[in-house]
Amino acid sequence: MWLLAPLFALVLVGGCLALLGYGVGAVADGLSGLKERSVALRGLAALAAAGAGVLYVWGLLHVFGAVVEAEDGGTDSSPVRSCRTAGWEERAAAGVEITDYRVRVVPLGFVCETSDGGSYDNGDVPSYVNPAVAGCTLAAAAAAVSAGFASERRARAVAAGEGGGEDRGTRAGGEGRQGGRDG
Repeated sequence: MWLLAPLFALVLVGGCLALLGYGVGAVADGLSGLKERSVALRGLAALAAAGAGVLYVWGLLHVFGAVVEAEDGGTDSSPVRSCRTAGWEERAAAGVEITDYRVRVVPLGFVCETSDGGSYDNGDVPSYVNPAVAGCTLAAAAAAVSAGFASERRARAVAAGEGGGEDRGTRAGGEGRQGGRDG
């Protein structure tokens, strides 16, 4: 299962690059006035989602490294090397052994389990990764919802005839109000 992690990370990076490209173009078009404001908000949502994806891949690579180190057999492989954090020798002397490990995907983490039923995160994933992923995800969702509201508001304003700068006849097929009728 964890052998697929590098492939998953590669696919995530490709998706992040696509979101980054779309986001930069959409923000540039929206801020320059070439397109409406909702396009810039969609671009911001894409950029925030790309940031969340890149940070998640960064944390996933740390977890993958801990798993590779934990699965490395041979001499000095017990207890799991990834779980040998500060104070593990004192806990072992007190009779609390490291028995197993598990991987958390959301939030990212490498969790070591002990013989007394407890567990602890070994700290391989940098402490900023999970909060930053959550923040970028929330920012992406907020920008996407805002873009939807802005698009809906503009569509209602155009339907009510309040503006938008478009002639209804030109929207409906590229012809003027009088054009296109056979008499």
